[in-house]
Amino acid sequence: MKVRLDSLLLAAVLYVFLAACGSTTTSPSTTTPTAAPVTLNLFAAASLTESFNEIATNYQVAHPGVKIKYNFNGSQILVQQIINGAPADIFASADQANMKKASDAGMVGSSQIFAKNRLVVIVPVDNPGKIMTLKDLARESVKIDSAAPAVPAGKYSLQVLDNMGQSPTYGPAYVSAVKANFVSQEENVKAVVQKVQLGEVDAGLVYLTDVTTQVASKLKMLDIPDNFNVIAQYPIAIVKNSTHATEAQAFVRYLLATQGQAVLQKYHFVSVNG
Repeated sequence: MKVRLDSLLLAAVLYVFLAACGSTTTSPSTTTPTAAPVTLNLFAAASLTESFNEIATNYQVAHPGVKIKYNFNGSQILVQQIINGAPADIFASADQANMKKASDAGMVGSSQIFAKNRLVVIVPVDNPGKIMTLKDLARESVKIDSAAPAVPAGKYSLQVLDNMGQSPTYGPAYVSAVKANFVSQEENVKAVVQKVQLGEVDAGLVYLTDVTTQVASKLKMLDIPDNFNVIAQYPIAIVKNSTHATEAQAFVRYLLATQGQAVLQKYHFVSVNG
């Protein structure tokens, strides 16, 4: 009888052991797989490079499920890329004209103004052209660079000159002389900044926001009075064929809210909130 009881006890122990091993190897995993982050493709005007990079960093910290991938270039190039089918979720333009072009092509939804900007004249820090005032831009042999007329910054530069041409302080002759000194016109405003800081030209017309901390020590700046200047308005819109429209709308809301506007102001954009 004792042998029988011992055998039964041993069998019971073996059964429990094998059952435990079986449950360990056959139970399904309860770990939830980590979702892949959503990537937002944001096409943005070149003048937004520094501010949007910081905004992206802040946004991704607050929204770890979203990754922002930027394409910075002239607005006229970006809108053509979008029309040609480049994968984009958001379009941020440096002017209304290129946003209208995207809208007329049926590529974007309604747009909102999220920032404003203004133009300045920059010269190399050693100022070889001795540009001390705006009138010096009309001197013979001065080399001036600007963005091309198709680029928002280039269009605004011509508008500034037209405004100055209507003033008795400057007049049409001044405008003609300045335009004659243009030696290059670039596809985006960052290229103008680069040529000026390298001393390849004597002066350039750029946005105030382009005089960043990275280049400020290599440049001097001349202000353009308000009565001649142009206030650039920057619109943003969701691309209609975006595969992440909900996430794109959330980013636009962030940009228009306090956090986004604070970064834009840090880089000398004019806030749309006053």
